Amino acid sequence: MDLSAFAAEVGADGPVTITGLSSRGGPVAGVPCVAAPSGIDWVQPDEMTVCCGAGTPVAELMAALAEHGQRVNLPPAGTVGGALALGRSDVRQLGDGPIRDAVLQVRYISAAGEIVQAGGPTVKNVSGFDLCRLLVASYGTLGFFGDMILRTRPLAAASQWFSAPAADPYPIFSRLYRPISVLWDGATVWALLEGHAADVAEQAASAGLVAGTGPPTLPTTLRAMVAPSAISTATGTFVAEVGVGVVHLGDDGVVAKPPPVDAGVQAISARLKAEFDPTGRLNPGVYVG
Repeated sequence: MDLSAFAAEVGADGPVTITGLSSRGGPVAGVPCVAAPSGIDWVQPDEMTVCCGAGTPVAELMAALAEHGQRVNLPPAGTVGGALALGRSDVRQLGDGPIRDAVLQVRYISAAGEIVQAGGPTVKNVSGFDLCRLLVASYGTLGFFGDMILRTRPLAAASQWFSAPAADPYPIFSRLYRPISVLWDGATVWALLEGHAADVAEQAASAGLVAGTGPPTLPTTLRAMVAPSAISTATGTFVAEVGVGVVHLGDDGVVAKPPPVDAGVQAISARLKAEFDPTGRLNPGVYVG
């Protein structure tokens, strides 16, 4: 994919912001806005990789991969670049892992307006600093994604949500083998199980789960990150991701606060921002804590 026009649009001077489908918030107000290129460059089913523009809608990418019996570990809404810039996994994180693990290679536009490549196109370990993981969840403050090569996964033969009443989620959780997601609101456990249909049904029965709809509607007032063991401190309206430590809180939801970000970590973040974007022109005013 040719990124030269996108790089020229970003340029090397003055503040600039970026937008996709605005499903995760719009661009910075009052700042010139650019949009990343979209489209699927190629799919290599045998290698389980795909290359696409950052502006490609996730739904479009999922539909193309489904034709090959594959999917990619990204939340379903918005664009691919937006999902990676936010770096926030959906409720499948327990089974799929964080979305940064899906990224093999990115090409991004730096604050100097240059096209920079990070990572490589093959599924292997490499030495050196992992720029791909650094850029994921940077909210576009270190560089604007242009295109990327992602690792794909096979679609499961069977995928089903189950549920059961539970004042404590852990007895059920301990009986499940590699669940994709386990959610709990203080009274009910929901579990997403995938695999062969017979295996899924047997595992659900052994844990006392019954087939149903899911996932539950997630509260949207606050998304808190706590130690996985701390979800039991949640009260009020909440849905917790068991084994992950993400708690979705409603207006009256409360959970034990995590420790504050270490001052050393904040200092490293500030140094990285100064190195990648010394004039603060990329998504100005956006703070990454």
